[in-house]
Formats: sequence, C-alpha cells, structure tokens
Amino acid sequence: MTLRWPRCLRSITLLASLTAAIITAMTATFGEAEPLPLERAVRLALAHGTASAIADADVQSAFAAYHELRDNYVPQLFVGSGIGYTYGYPLTIEGNAPALANAVAQTTLINLSQRQFVNAAKTDWIASEFQDKDQRNAVIQDVAVTYAELAKWEARLLRLQEYEEQAQQMEQAVAARLQAGVDSAVDLNKAKLTTARVRLHRAEARGSADVLRRHLATLTGLPVSSIELAPETIPALPPVGAAEEDRAQTAIASSPAVKIAEEHSLAESMRASAEHRALYPSIDFSAQYARFSTFNHYAEYFPEKTFQPDNATIGIALKIPLFNASQRARAARADAEALKAKKQAEATRNQVAEETLKLQRLAEQLGAAREVADLEYQLAQSGLEAARTRVDEKTGTLHELSDAHVQAAERFLLFQDADFEYQRARLNLLRATGDLENWALPVAATK
Repeated sequence: MTLRWPRCLRSITLLASLTAAIITAMTATFGEAEPLPLERAVRLALAHGTASAIADADVQSAFAAYHELRDNYVPQLFVGSGIGYTYGYPLTIEGNAPALANAVAQTTLINLSQRQFVNAAKTDWIASEFQDKDQRNAVIQDVAVTYAELAKWEARLLRLQEYEEQAQQMEQAVAARLQAGVDSAVDLNKAKLTTARVRLHRAEARGSADVLRRHLATLTGLPVSSIELAPETIPALPPVGAAEEDRAQTAIASSPAVKIAEEHSLAESMRASAEHRALYPSIDFSAQYARFSTFNHYAEYFPEKTFQPDNATIGIALKIPLFNASQRARAARADAEALKAKKQAEATRNQVAEETLKLQRLAEQLGAAREVADLEYQLAQSGLEAARTRVDEKTGTLHELSDAHVQAAERFLLFQDADFEYQRARLNLLRATGDLENWALPVAATK
C-alpha cells in the first residue's frame, strides 16, 4: 500500500525544501571564510576600532584648542545693528550707542601672556599625537596577542581531536580486554578518565577560542563566521641581542608615555610663565564704525553743526597692571603645577626603564621555560614512539602505550602554553622599545 501526503502538507514540504535549498546556497556563497592574515587584521582594527577613533578625536580637540588661542591674533570682525527707541539722552545698547548699523574689529597686538598660552596649547596638541600613537600601539598589541592566542587554541583543538580519538580507541580496547578477563574494572575507569580529561581540555579550548574569535571580530569589524586565521602570517620575532642599558634607553627615547609626560611638563611650564607674564603690559587693537539715526534725539544733545550720521574710531588699548594679588597667587599655583609635572616626567622615565628591564628578564625566563617545555615534549614523543614499537613487537603492554599517549598530550599542552607566554612577553617588549608597529606592519615600515 502506497501512502500519499495530503495536498496541503505536500505544498508545505515543497516550500520547506526550497527554503532549505536557498539557505544552503546562501551559506555556501557568503559563509565561506577567507584567510585573515595578521597584517590585515591589524589594519582593519586601526581603521575601524573605537579606541583609535577616540584617540583621533582627542587629537582634533587639542588641535582646535590650539587654534582657538592662536586665532586671537587674527582680527575679529562683528557686523550688526543697535536699533532702538530713545527717551531722553541716547543711552548705549550692550555698550554701543544706538545705530542703524555698526561694525567692530578687534585683535591682540602684544600680549606676552597670551603667546605663552598659545605655546602651551600647541604642546598639548603634540602630546595628544603621542597619545594617539600610544593608543595605536595598544590596538596593534591587542590584535597580535588575540591572534596568537586564538591560533594556539585552534591548533590545540585539532590536536585534542586526535587525542580524543586515540583515547576512545584505547577505552574500547580496554573494555574488550575486560570482557576477555585480561584487564580489570580499574583499568577501564582509568581509560575513561583519560577520555574525560581530553573532553575537558577540548571544552576549555573551544570556549576560549569562541571568546577570542568574538573579540577579534569586534576589533576588526568582521563577522565572527568570516574569521579564519592564517598562523603562518605571524612574523618571526626579532632576536634579543641588545644590552639592558641600551634597551632601557631605547624604551625611554621611543616610549609615548615618556613623550606625553615630557610634553605635559613643558606645557605646564609654559602656562606658569604665561601666568607670570599676565602682570606685564598688553596692547590690543580696536576699530569701530557706526551709522547713527536721526530718531534717537542725537540732535537734541549735540550741536547740529557737529552731529554727523557716519562715525568711526580706530586705535589701541594699552593695559598696564599695577597691582593684582589674585594673579600673583595664580602664578604661584602654576609654578607648583609645573614642578609637579616635571617630577612626574622623571618618574615616568624611571618607570619605563624599570618595566623594560622587567620585560627583558621575563622574556629571557619564558624563553628558557619554552625551551625546556619543547625538549620535554620531544622526549615524550620519543617515549610514545618507543612504546608503539614495543607494542608492535609484542614486548610492550597496552597500558604502557596509553601512559605514553597521556604524557605526550600533557607535554604538548604545556609546550603550547609556554610558547604563547613567551610570545606575549616578547610583544610587550616590542611595544616598550617602539618596535611593535614595524614588526606587525613591515610593509608600512619600509615605505
């Protein structure tokens, strides 16, 4: 007997099949991930990252603040009107006599205090550019570390998949030997424990890889599904050959943090000088034109022969401070701020030198630990090969081979961790010495 679906169900089934086919085709067309080299990931993060955009905005803000003060030396021109009703003597409207039209031009000619404030703002602008560079290095470091760690977990997942298959095969073999009366239940539990440990490591690696892939997608602006690493594109780390004194001096000379502190100290010193120079004379230029009306009773208070509708004034305003205790207090406060900034710059230089030395020593220590882990892994691999040979020659036991597998797997995981920690320490050292961008973007460095 042949079963036939109802017509309505057959239509629904056909529609579902077509929908599934379309989704499958779209996934095959748009879901394929292209290899993402490290250099491209860094450039995408620098172009689309929010941290870089914030740093650029800070630079633009400091540049605008500098121009705001500097443009005080550019004449300011105002054009307007002061039309109003007058009762009695024509009083002023916001400081100007009632007029049909008026124009005012004014600018600073000589102001030693203002000039120092302009220089301080320019120094702040330069400091913001160093801050932008420091943020740029932070983005590069974040991408490089995330990329290297994600590559570590992806490689671990592939290796753990092989280990899990081997552990399952070993568990099945022990179960068969248990039924044959060769092994005990304890041996089977040990084999199950080995498989469970591998599953635990896989779950850890999968979770860490998913989190890092999401973070890398956030940095680069790419979809999570389109990120496929190319670990071979990670540049080789440069050799460590400089003396500690040279590295410390290099770090101090290239550190954006030191440059920011030095520029801030210079800016505070300029502001202190500006506050002292506010007690010096200053000269401003001013010019004004006004067209007076006839309905504001000017003719009633001024002789008719001397009144004229068109009037202009041009001249300078000289200010000579004689006594200003408040300004002297501000100058003293600015001196204290300048001294504080100077000491902070010295502390920053010392801190950068100390941190560079710590990073160098840590890199050397982790390099030695990586070498030890590598040798231990090679020895474990040699022991595994020897155990396989003995099993093939009927001179070794299955449990010896299982123990060799477990030891080789553990040594591989330890070597991966040691290798990544060494890479992270070296990247920190590259950032401290100012070589990180040249390492991550070699093409840009040669231009």
